[in-house]
Amino acid sequence: MKHSYFTIILLILLGIFSASAQQDPQYTQYMYNTQVVNPAYAGSRDVLSFGLLYRTQWVGFDGAPKTVTFTGDTPIGTLDNMGLGLSIVRDEIGPAIESNINIDYSYTINTSDNAELSFGMKAGIGLLDVDFTKLNIFDPGDVFEDNIDNKLQPQIGAGVYYNTEKFYAGLSVPNFLTTKHFDASSITNPNVETLAAERLHYFLITGYVFDLNENLKFKPATLAKVVSGSPLQVDVSANFLLYEKVTLGVSYRWSASLSALVGFQATDQIFIGFAYDYQSTDIEDYSDGSYEFMIRFDIFHKPIRVISPRFF
Repeated sequence: MKHSYFTIILLILLGIFSASAQQDPQYTQYMYNTQVVNPAYAGSRDVLSFGLLYRTQWVGFDGAPKTVTFTGDTPIGTLDNMGLGLSIVRDEIGPAIESNINIDYSYTINTSDNAELSFGMKAGIGLLDVDFTKLNIFDPGDVFEDNIDNKLQPQIGAGVYYNTEKFYAGLSVPNFLTTKHFDASSITNPNVETLAAERLHYFLITGYVFDLNENLKFKPATLAKVVSGSPLQVDVSANFLLYEKVTLGVSYRWSASLSALVGFQATDQIFIGFAYDYQSTDIEDYSDGSYEFMIRFDIFHKPIRVISPRFF
């Protein structure tokens, strides 16, 4: 960091004071990254699937967030009524790097001929590293004297997911454990209870697919994220699927950004997506927007999935 005001901004972003919650990463292509926030999604697409997403936020802003996610999931069981998955998230912001590794499990009940209700559990570990030497700190004493190296914390989450051929909805909490990275005894200011605390994140997702004609589908979707101590985050998107090959869409994050999305079904097995965010806040004056790249690879074991791929 070259300037002290960058330090101030980063400390705010990291949730230095107990009044501010440390937020999970945000995604513009959340409709293709559902498993990270909702374990009940694992196995729901009836294919062995692998996904990789990279997000660089506020490009050009020193210390801005960078996120990488990897997911893998497959249906299991003789009736394919269970799902098993792996989700890995690496989130970097300023001097902090947080890595989460979770196993996802789901159990599905058929509620009708074309509707399913899935229950999911997520369990794993989180690792936190903070290198305070990357900050230009006016007074380097107190809590900033010692870096944080591989601080380990367990994670347990759960979710429910309902879907038909056209509609889906899910509710989840990726981590129920509210770990505090510091306590009051480690900080000289007694009014500060903790530094970078994990708070409960509630995610609600929903979407519906409309068949406008045989070559055009329209899917409105939304994601709402609720975190104690932070503003409500709502993402609303509209996506069009043309000829089962090309996806074009726009997304709006309430009081934050406007986004453009494009995706290509390169082959029956490979889907590639790209998103660009234009910030509607003052931070756009200091950055060149945010970018996301993702790729998904599917291994089909039911030929019908190749003929009619699902739009979520």
